[in-house]
Amino acid sequence: MDLIILTLYLGYFLLILGTIGVIMGPKVSDPLNRLLNIEVPSLGLMLIFLAYNQTLALMTYIAINSIIILVFVRAIIKNEELEA
Repeated sequence: MDLIILTLYLGYFLLILGTIGVIMGPKVSDPLNRLLNIEVPSLGLMLIFLAYNQTLALMTYIAINSIIILVFVRAIIKNEELEA
């Protein structure tokens, strides 16, 4: 099996399984666990972009995803400080 096809199938698998896991998964109260649950389908989508070799879409997605993670982590830290 070609590496590109394997990357594409792995991306589809992570996207579908991660989305189902986020929707029907355990109801966690920890915001960091919720952030990690969202990252699984995000990684799957990134692998799909990589398999289709759409470089601009992949670079944009990686940049936006890293910024969103920084904002989420900062919001989680602020939330924890306010609750304490």
